[in-house]
Amino acid sequence: MQPQCSLPIAVSALLACFAPLPAFAQNPPESGTARFAVVLDAAHGGSDSGAKLGNQAEKDLTLALSIRLRSLLGARGIAVVTTRESDTELDAEHRVEIADRAGAAACVELHAAPATANNPSSVHLFTSSLAPARDVRITPWQTAQSAWIARSNALAAVINSALTQAGITVTLGRAALPVLDSTACPAVAVELAPQSDSAQSAPGSSDKGFEAQVVEALAAALVEWRSDATQPEERRP
Repeated sequence: MQPQCSLPIAVSALLACFAPLPAFAQNPPESGTARFAVVLDAAHGGSDSGAKLGNQAEKDLTLALSIRLRSLLGARGIAVVTTRESDTELDAEHRVEIADRAGAAACVELHAAPATANNPSSVHLFTSSLAPARDVRITPWQTAQSAWIARSNALAAVINSALTQAGITVTLGRAALPVLDSTACPAVAVELAPQSDSAQSAPGSSDKGFEAQVVEALAAALVEWRSDATQPEERRP
């Protein structure tokens, strides 16, 4: 018999108590739930450092972004669940379990990549490359996102609009990411490419102004998404 445990907000709670992952994920409900929550997944962690961004590791930047965005959303009355709160290594299954237990209205996977000379300080915005599932009551866990493609595309459109209005260059795409493909809620991956000059910057520094812009725009987009979630179904995208 599995022990009972509350929804893990920090990774330490997850490691203390968690149930086996489901083999199948339920399709989206026909109407929204009363609780509006957002899951923030800071990619990488622990021995998995991710990309090198000047003098900073991707795992550190994604965690800093997650913490900052969590604070902004909390100040706006939005419940937030994070997959990690420290430099902890998590596999895709544990990240997805946290997201699925949250019953979230949006899941945002945070990544970072080095900026290029031709495209400095930009954002790549991804949705799953899975084909939408049609007329299927349940979907396999590994492809749970297929039942949510339409809502994920709508979430991406709201985020793209907010980022563009903030003057941020956005590249839209689709990607096969294990966490994204397995998440059973509207989900996107946001990859920052902040400009960094390692020759002039202090260790661990990057384009803080750009990062702040992106986080503010993401917060604004998720506030708008909350408003959309309260609309009647026929008014949604």
